[in-house]
Amino acid sequence: MYNSPKSTCATHADSWYTGNGYRLGQELSGWLAAVKPTEEQEFEPPIAGCKAIIGPHAGYSYSGRAAAWAYKTIDTTGIKRVFILGPSHHVYLTRCDVSGCDYYETPLGKLSIDKEVNDELLQTGKFKTMSLDTDEDEHSIEMHLPYIYHVFQDNITVVPILVGAIDRAQEIDYGRILAPYLADPENFFVISSDFCHWGTRFRYTFYYPEPLPSEIAGVRLRSSGPQQYNFSQRPIYASISDLDHEATDILTIRPTPEVETPAAQSHKKFSDYLDRTGNTICGRHPIGVLLGALMELEKHGKHPKVEWVHYEQSSKCQNLRDSSVSYASAYVSFL
Repeated sequence: MYNSPKSTCATHADSWYTGNGYRLGQELSGWLAAVKPTEEQEFEPPIAGCKAIIGPHAGYSYSGRAAAWAYKTIDTTGIKRVFILGPSHHVYLTRCDVSGCDYYETPLGKLSIDKEVNDELLQTGKFKTMSLDTDEDEHSIEMHLPYIYHVFQDNITVVPILVGAIDRAQEIDYGRILAPYLADPENFFVISSDFCHWGTRFRYTFYYPEPLPSEIAGVRLRSSGPQQYNFSQRPIYASISDLDHEATDILTIRPTPEVETPAAQSHKKFSDYLDRTGNTICGRHPIGVLLGALMELEKHGKHPKVEWVHYEQSSKCQNLRDSSVSYASAYVSFL
């Protein structure tokens, strides 16, 4: 299944995204060209000094357009290395792993892995090397590779990092390790995450009976027994949107004189929010590591800014038989 012991195939090509390089390039170009910010959004891509993005990793028929909003914000000037932080879906980890490959294949071309940086991370004692099977099976990193190649071409190396089910203290610790790399003007970070996975097939049916803000607490809907809520008046998809936007509001960082450490506050509030709602944001730990890095840079006088530029759902849930996944895109810069 591998072309060599030092590379991985584009294993999700021809299923999760187009495997033909020419057609794939046309799709990516079309989605990027379709990004048209409104006057209300108050941002003009590309964003000068953009240092990181947060973007989805579902099949491109679902999330390709949403991901384009994140990639459109990137200013590629001077970037030589792209870190990719993706959550582990197939193996249980309580740490972060790097790739053991020399390069990743994509339908557009090969992306070389930065072995020097890999070695530096391994020397910290906090990272291990993922197996080839794990590398090949994981989609959270692979789904970003075509966009990365398309936007940066082959002018960069990549540093894929698989983030396990780490706790809040570990997020801060890994963020501290990665902070100097994030501060380096030659480096860029891609944080891979979908947002709410809603429905009985995901075992997640959290519902806000009233629009936010509200003092009425959220509930878990049950498929059995009488239903006390009127979904025609308060649609499930509207509750999901409120739930996700509650998260993106917490994760929005705008430096102000009133708040000395906004990234640190965002990290705590995000952790508390996840404990309270259980929202199935699969990239919560990569996002937590990013916040840990921003917290470290705050200590050294940096002023991070995180802005969300797009949100959508794969479908509009009307009842408990329905399901959906949410996709959100953001960029990170420093003021």
